[in-house]
Amino acid sequence: MFSDAFVTISSTNFDTIVKFYSQLFDCEARSYRPGVYAEFAIGGLRLGIFQPKSTNQHQQSGHHHRGMSICLEVTNLEQAIDKLSQLDYPPPGDIITASHGREIYAYDPDGNCLILHQSPNRSRSVSIRES
Repeated sequence: MFSDAFVTISSTNFDTIVKFYSQLFDCEARSYRPGVYAEFAIGGLRLGIFQPKSTNQHQQSGHHHRGMSICLEVTNLEQAIDKLSQLDYPPPGDIITASHGREIYAYDPDGNCLILHQSPNRSRSVSIRES
């Protein structure tokens, strides 16, 4: 069900934080959408940086977002939501559809933000085998 995981940072100072990590890592973002999203790959780490929208799910859900999140790439968003619900940690909001795919925000038992993301090129009808 889960195919990838990486760390993300939300920042209202998007340009400043992207410039900082570009200089720190001595490289340009491998994926970049001005004012929206930048992604760096260094060693085994993928670091995504995004500019939160004022209607961000974090604020609507009543959870305090600390700036850092774990983004989990999933092959089937509905199955991932069901799994969290079975663990008694269902996502408090609705699925968001954007140009980069579908996503939903959830939280672990300590309140850390989990972003479950399904890329648009992944079919929602993919059959997943549990091990």
